[in-house]
Amino acid sequence: MGTPSETLAAVGGAHPPAHPPSPARAFWRAFAANRGALIAFTVFAAVVLAALLAPWLAPHDPVQQFRDQLLTPPLWQAGGLPTFPLGTDELGRCLLSRLLFGARVSLAIGAASVLLALVPGVLLGLAAAFHPRWISPLVMRLMDVLLALPGLLLAIGVITILGPGLINTVIAIAVGALPGYVRLVRGSALAEMAREYVTASRVAGAGTLRLMFDTVLPNCLAPLIVNATLSFSSAILETAALGFLGLGVQPPLPEWGSMLSAARDYIERAPWVVTMPGLTILVTVLAINLMGDGLRDALDPKLRSA
Repeated sequence: MGTPSETLAAVGGAHPPAHPPSPARAFWRAFAANRGALIAFTVFAAVVLAALLAPWLAPHDPVQQFRDQLLTPPLWQAGGLPTFPLGTDELGRCLLSRLLFGARVSLAIGAASVLLALVPGVLLGLAAAFHPRWISPLVMRLMDVLLALPGLLLAIGVITILGPGLINTVIAIAVGALPGYVRLVRGSALAEMAREYVTASRVAGAGTLRLMFDTVLPNCLAPLIVNATLSFSSAILETAALGFLGLGVQPPLPEWGSMLSAARDYIERAPWVVTMPGLTILVTVLAINLMGDGLRDALDPKLRSA
């Protein structure tokens, strides 16, 4: 008969089995395994950090006009100046400063519109799932009416009624995004309500509100997070589109879409005036979309184990 250590090694190894990683660590490992999503997260974090530090990073006031430096090219082109690294626009305003402060406006509108659509979307979706006889038909028919119109067209209609402006832009984009959240929450809640743990909670005496928010909603968060991330990028694009059409944020407040609209007449004479805000929108939206794909893969147990 061998020693205790030999017996332990023969049974299961000399070392005790390792504990499984925590959910947060497992999520981060799955997310970091996606190189594209990790790079996108780094780029998006840099954009957010630049927006937060805009008052300290911007070399000039975003609305200050330098009349003797109209359409100054970027620093790497002939005639560029170190005081205007990305050049100036048609009114002599620093492009770098306007892009940094424009990031604050675009990101704030995107985050606010997502939140404004997410909260009522969750409430209406849960109410429709738990009351299929009288609340569900009313809510879903209203969502069908909203879905009959494209999101941008619906936003334009809301802006036409409310008028252009920062707050009205947030409301218009949120109204267009609301049906997606309602349908997603309702579908996820109905799928969860058919599971045994919900039946057990109901038999144990849990009320409707407790079943909604303590039992069902936590298990619907994964698709909600992914949808909110992708809606964030769509909100930034719609904000830029409304600004380009002159229906969103109004000058002189810097916003990427309105910067494109003001610069379209100078696309041949000064292409950097159009290129810089266009590239900023492209990089930001692409980073958010790639990050959303990484979140979907990391939050889905089936994709994580694949």
